Amino acid sequence: MKNNQPDWQEKYRDMIATPLNAVKKIKPGQRVFIGTGCAEPVELVRALTARANELADVEIIQLLAKGEAPYADRKLADSFNVNSFFIGTAIRGHIQEGLGDYTPILLSDIPRIFSSGRLPLDVVLIHVTPPDVHGKVSLGVSVDIVKSAAENGSLVIAQVNPQMPRTMGDSTIDIYDIDILVPVDCPILERGQSDSTEETSRIGEYIAALVEDGSTVEFGIGRIPHAVADFLQDKKDLGIHTELLTDSIMKLIKCGAVNGSRKTTDRGKVVASFSMGSKKLYDFIDNNPIFCFRPTEYVNDTHVISRQHKMVAINTALEIDLTGQVCADSLGEKFYSGIGGQVDFNRGASRSKNGKAIIALQATARKGTRSRIVTHLTPGAGVVTTRGEVHYVVTEFGVAYLHGKSVHERALALISIAHPKFREELLKDAIKARYLRQEMTEVEGRFVVASQEMETTMLLDDGTQVSFRPVHPTDEHSMRDLHYTLSQETVYYRFMTHKTKFSHQQVQNFVYIDHRQDVAIVGTVPEAHGEDIVAVGRYYLDPKSNRAEVAFVIRDDWQNHGIGTFLFKHLVALAKRSGIAGFTAEVLKENRRMQNIFNHCGFRVKSALEEDVYSFQIDF
Repeated sequence: MKNNQPDWQEKYRDMIATPLNAVKKIKPGQRVFIGTGCAEPVELVRALTARANELADVEIIQLLAKGEAPYADRKLADSFNVNSFFIGTAIRGHIQEGLGDYTPILLSDIPRIFSSGRLPLDVVLIHVTPPDVHGKVSLGVSVDIVKSAAENGSLVIAQVNPQMPRTMGDSTIDIYDIDILVPVDCPILERGQSDSTEETSRIGEYIAALVEDGSTVEFGIGRIPHAVADFLQDKKDLGIHTELLTDSIMKLIKCGAVNGSRKTTDRGKVVASFSMGSKKLYDFIDNNPIFCFRPTEYVNDTHVISRQHKMVAINTALEIDLTGQVCADSLGEKFYSGIGGQVDFNRGASRSKNGKAIIALQATARKGTRSRIVTHLTPGAGVVTTRGEVHYVVTEFGVAYLHGKSVHERALALISIAHPKFREELLKDAIKARYLRQEMTEVEGRFVVASQEMETTMLLDDGTQVSFRPVHPTDEHSMRDLHYTLSQETVYYRFMTHKTKFSHQQVQNFVYIDHRQDVAIVGTVPEAHGEDIVAVGRYYLDPKSNRAEVAFVIRDDWQNHGIGTFLFKHLVALAKRSGIAGFTAEVLKENRRMQNIFNHCGFRVKSALEEDVYSFQIDF
């Protein structure tokens, strides 16, 4: 129940005006700020636009236009000049035609340019609740930069609406800090949620796997971040510290996945700066004490964000090049969206203890005809997240971890998560650009990333989860490291010779697999930033016999945990799925562990000993 003062219009009657009379205070040449998103004061905007013939060179300042934006009309270009910090659908065409302007700036910096006077605001149009008994109005669903604008504007005009939800936190201003009150009674603008596609769902699933129980999550603007929510419902004790609050987050709260109980700061609170969604969402946040709406100065403060342990920031990109430069606000020379809070949250999450900064994008654009992962950014594209600050990149084809990686490693990692039909072209271009060594031409035609269906996991007795997946071309360095950490005995058992060196060509042969006739599976365990390979199993098909030669190796410190047996069974399942008749293997007489796995596999096994080497034949 709203705690509004029922007779407020009588008490503050000297401050009340109609929309048209209120906006008559606006003069030609002034700078006018309009409230954000779904809190746009629609009646004031309509009244302002109706005065277009009386006005000239009025600069419209806005973070994000959600309504009709009637001022963004070619016919009114002499009256209104739009200058937006973020480009939404309502004004995109206007700005791309050169009729309006875009100010690229970190969201966290905007309040400072208001308060410093670098961007003085003559008039501020906002949308608020009726005052409570203490004379406080709530900024409702949009606190963000609106609070700073109201505090720094010369003339503040408020559309006062009983349908605006009263949000908790730092969302109120004193009614006497407002100059004109305009009573209205109309629905708050709503924002529908786009359905997930097959691609965004796969991206969401990959990202959800990176989100641990007890993490605090930020969801950026766009379809992809909110597709993640569908895969977080089984998580425990998640927290929220985000700019944008949506219906997706409401669902996570209602299902119990989000309770904020393990947040480092603002424990038990869902922190946001603005909300766009359905009436159901607005009813849910109205006077709800679990929500804490705070201005951008707090929500987007990198230091505040970084204090949250396990902070996960999920933001999107339009394009990324093979060195890791992220474009998020333009399509070439055409401005498309904005910087928003991506840099603020990316930096904050990357500095958080066990935090993760994630950039997500679909692998292709223009109905699959263009790769979003490119050798070089499109001319005119702007870099929002630099190659030095990018961490995780996720597409529907997998996850690449780039931070601290060389350009060679980055290029391979990003090519491996590009759409398969563009990988060979990207590989050739990366070699031409000298991002990859010339000898990489030898792997052309072998740059294959296998299906996600080949993945599985096992839980060890001590609770450690070992993940099994197809080997990636990006595993080259990890595979090299694995083989150099093996004991001489383990190397001898695997290769039947005493090896002290593994050539670059040999290591490449370990990771460039077609996953059709040859299959290689690695077992990995999580480490601070990525994963360690602790096991490798593979088979090589002989098409003539329809049998495959199998071999595997387990890192010494991970032996005797059942990993070898599990890996063998997984390889059997993959081989049977492909219609392979059975396995063959060569095992040294001394290698009793391997013999034991084969002899107790549950299939018909034949073996013969010759010159201290057992030859096994296993029939499925």
